[in-house]
Amino acid sequence: MEMIEHGLISDTIFANAAGIGGGISVIRVSGSRAIEIVNDIFKPKNKDKILLDQKTYTMHYGHVTDEDDHIVDEVLVLLMRAPHSYTAEDVVEIDCHGGQFVVCRIMDLLLKAGARPAEPGEFTKRAFLNGRIDLSQAESVMDVINAKNQFALDSSLNQLHGAVKKKIVDFREQILHESAYIEAALDDPEHYELDSYGEQLLPKIEYLISEIKELLRNSDNGRILSEGLKTVIVGKPNAGKSSLMNMLLGTEYAIVTDVAGTTRDVLEKDFNLDGITLHITDTAGIRSTEDAVEKIGVERARKALDEADLVLYVIDSSSETDEADEEIMSCIREKKVIVLLNKCDLSPMVTEEKIRERLGVPVILCSAKYGDGLRELTDQIKEMFITGDLKYNDEVYITNLRQKECLMKALDSLKLVRNSIEELVPEDFYTVDLLNAYESLGLIIGESVTDDLVDKIFHEFCMGK
Repeated sequence: MEMIEHGLISDTIFANAAGIGGGISVIRVSGSRAIEIVNDIFKPKNKDKILLDQKTYTMHYGHVTDEDDHIVDEVLVLLMRAPHSYTAEDVVEIDCHGGQFVVCRIMDLLLKAGARPAEPGEFTKRAFLNGRIDLSQAESVMDVINAKNQFALDSSLNQLHGAVKKKIVDFREQILHESAYIEAALDDPEHYELDSYGEQLLPKIEYLISEIKELLRNSDNGRILSEGLKTVIVGKPNAGKSSLMNMLLGTEYAIVTDVAGTTRDVLEKDFNLDGITLHITDTAGIRSTEDAVEKIGVERARKALDEADLVLYVIDSSSETDEADEEIMSCIREKKVIVLLNKCDLSPMVTEEKIRERLGVPVILCSAKYGDGLRELTDQIKEMFITGDLKYNDEVYITNLRQKECLMKALDSLKLVRNSIEELVPEDFYTVDLLNAYESLGLIIGESVTDDLVDKIFHEFCMGK
């Protein structure tokens, strides 16, 4: 596999790193000519001061001026010299006013002075290529930006500070040590023994397998922490689905009436439930209908149901189940389901025992109208989806699908080593699978990655990072 050469990058890039439309924008410039280029368009208030001569980590007040020496904006300029910057290159950040016209004018001047617009994620890509961060840390940058709750933020910051890298480097060092020993023994059998080596290697391989399995087990937690649960509320018309959604959101988001079939389309909203982000979809009541519009809503409800991580099945406990309920029950048998027996403040016609016996899933008595059952629902979701305590405890959570796939490949290779040991295969066969595991783990932190893979990863970043 072709390696990326972490060489110097000659061109200088810029981008608006703070968005347009706010009171302040930050235009970031990075590269070997960053200070020189900004110096060409920046006039310090102190006319004796030259930006090229200033020390790193200093801020300077003045104006950006155009070719005719007309003032474009009043700015602050922050100077960060290589290698102590985000990209490990010379970086200058221009704090200017946030209006679209003034930002575009400044960027146009930078372009004319010799810089070029950055591609999405190019600043972080340069930080990786220049060796300041590894690939797992680079990917965690976007996780920090996209964090939807405190747990996701803590996990992303943990990765950004190198928690994943530390684990992976440790695994690779162990694998490389064993591979090197085997090669040395094959080349110099007089000084290195391979007798009973398989017996000595087996517990080490079992340890690595166990550690990687633990990371993979936590990856499901990590996905929930970072992305949230696709949660669909289903039930027959007038069971109280929209009332439940309003109860969860704490606002009158969905229309609630006594008329069956009020919700005819899917309503979607993100909600933070005690640290867990739920992507909630309130669906049309699933039933047979001749109404053309409602029929479309029912079809969309079925599609949302197919894609759901969690189904909240709302049953009107004050009336008997019917054919519509039977149809819903047949659709949710392979899903993770929590049944909410709604309208528990009324005389019950459906019991918890009956539903548990029928579906074998958790059942909660609730009243969406009065807010009863929310605490029980929260606890049940945690029990169903979170392995152990959700409290953030510095565990390493793999939240990235690409990293998870690399771990799975490494695990498969280590299992092959274990099989070879148990089947008494000659030791020189171990190294093939050991090095495959070594390479798969290296892909997580950016060792042995191709240019195409790096380009694909950083293309998904936002502009300015």
